[in-house]
Amino acid sequence: MRDKNLIFCATLGSCVHVAGVFNFMQLAQQQGYETTFLRPPNTIKEIITKVKEINPDIVALSYRLTPESAVKIVEELQKELTPEMRGKKWILGGTTLVCKVVKPLGIFDRLFHGSTTEFDVISYLRSSDSSLSRTQVFPSDLIKRIEMLSPYPLIRTHFGVPSVEMTCNGIEVIAKAKLVDVISIGPDQNFQESFFNQEDMKELEKGSGGVPIRSKDDLIRMYTAVQRGNYPLLRCYSGTNNLIKMSQLLKDSIDNAWCATPLFWYSELDGRSNRSLQDAIKENQDNMKWHGERNIPFEANEAHQWSLRSSSDAIAVAAAFLGAYNAKKAGVRKYISQMMFNTPLGLSPRYDLAKMIAKTTLIESLHDENFKSYRQVRTGLLSFPEDLHLAKGQLASSIQIAMFMKPHIVHVVSYCEADHAATPEDVIESVNIARKVISNSIRGLPLINHDPAIESYKSRLIADALYIFQAIHKIIGEEVKDPLIHPPTLARAVKLGILGAPHLKGLQAASGDIHTSVVDGKSISINPTTGLNIPEFERINQILGENGFSLLDKERKRENIPRSLEKIIVF
Repeated sequence: MRDKNLIFCATLGSCVHVAGVFNFMQLAQQQGYETTFLRPPNTIKEIITKVKEINPDIVALSYRLTPESAVKIVEELQKELTPEMRGKKWILGGTTLVCKVVKPLGIFDRLFHGSTTEFDVISYLRSSDSSLSRTQVFPSDLIKRIEMLSPYPLIRTHFGVPSVEMTCNGIEVIAKAKLVDVISIGPDQNFQESFFNQEDMKELEKGSGGVPIRSKDDLIRMYTAVQRGNYPLLRCYSGTNNLIKMSQLLKDSIDNAWCATPLFWYSELDGRSNRSLQDAIKENQDNMKWHGERNIPFEANEAHQWSLRSSSDAIAVAAAFLGAYNAKKAGVRKYISQMMFNTPLGLSPRYDLAKMIAKTTLIESLHDENFKSYRQVRTGLLSFPEDLHLAKGQLASSIQIAMFMKPHIVHVVSYCEADHAATPEDVIESVNIARKVISNSIRGLPLINHDPAIESYKSRLIADALYIFQAIHKIIGEEVKDPLIHPPTLARAVKLGILGAPHLKGLQAASGDIHTSVVDGKSISINPTTGLNIPEFERINQILGENGFSLLDKERKRENIPRSLEKIIVF
């Protein structure tokens, strides 16, 4: 008995094009298969004789000549197949036209052509490995799935239309396509805000923004719908009220792959619940703790909330760290670090990358035996133009840049979102665009650490974030051991404008006095009169007054990053 499944590879007839065969064999070997190859040219008799001799689990053939010749040689092969040989898995690689004309003959378990990606091949190989169980081929655990697909990232997408029935049908279509690893259910705001108080739901807003989930059974139906194809993981957007009750519901109904809840938001800041800012921070922290106790991955989708409201890049970087830091302190062990590119509008790819590298540097400084983060990237929703051709270009361009972060998860936002809510077909098309970009990127991207502009801006943003953390330390009351996880102190930081955004102007809980602009591809704080940049050091000093930084502080905070961080935060 063989230790590994065996694949026999050969070209058909006079076809001598072997590049595709060798690429397939390399992927198969990486997936744990044993392979053997019969050099061309090969008659049907020679192929049949070899199959009988070695008894492979899979017969992988290739033919890249004319479709007319392909039909004749496959028909000849069909005549020679015994019932026993028909029980094996036969697959064929060829041109799109060759695959089209031989498909009706019904010999092949799978056809691979010019549109096939390495994702497709790996997925087929894993599902065909008889030594693996279904849960080994398609793990239901997020981290195991990440590890299984590495170096390829998981593909996540969002789906939810204003009907439970249509959403379930769409989930089935997406799952059957075997392209998506994680489907995020997009519920309507009524569900997120008032599921446990449905008498408070606004009837006019039913289905606004997503699927109108109104019962646990609705969620169970969606979980049932996803049990096919490549068995994608399922997750749902968090509640904006009664967060822990919602987390329990999602765990019990859809085995929520991970939770995403911000630190400051779903509060009076954004109006998505009626919670005060301080109460929201506390409940959001409690929700982190709940997931940490159950070892469920957690995402503090914090930083992009500030960027969507035109905050400076420095505040977005600081917010990203605060989300991860609070999650770690709450006991989260597996952390999903989300990076939304293209937000706010007008950022250059170069400085957008610098911002994400700064976030990642700070967050990954928290890594230890009890805490690890996993990078998730996505295109900024507001960056999609209504023109669908331009939108497809934006999707591909954004993911190409995001791949420099070597993500574990790519959240593919459907290119059509600026024009209409995505259908299953739109989702599948968007994912296929992304998969080609990802496949190309995996082969090797240029080294971004050779770009001095990226390195310089990254270092500046980290230093600016450290000023923000130190400023939060300067506003603490008595007996506050760690102001970076203290709800009253964090709420006060927003009130004072240490953490601020122009769109928060007029809110009692926040300061909207900060002014920002995208200048030379960077989102920076500016003097509204002159339009000139206000360095973060000076902006914070204006807020703190006599309690501000000295020039010595300014120099000290630009020291070695980990050492500076340790002076501010006790890990």
